[in-house]
Amino acid sequence: MTSEVDPKLLEVLVCPQTRTPLRYDRERQELISERARLAYPVRDGVPIMLIDEARELGADE
Repeated sequence: MTSEVDPKLLEVLVCPQTRTPLRYDRERQELISERARLAYPVRDGVPIMLIDEARELGADE
């Protein structure tokens, strides 16, 4: 079972690098920053908003 991120939290979270809104990818359990091309992991419903923990998006993402 995957834990969901609180929708109210998603409304206020922004990318720590670009300060732009994030898109929640439920399937991959990641918060996506289109501008920074980074995917921040969500573990047990908790967004890990550290640039060092983010995954770089591939060219096809």
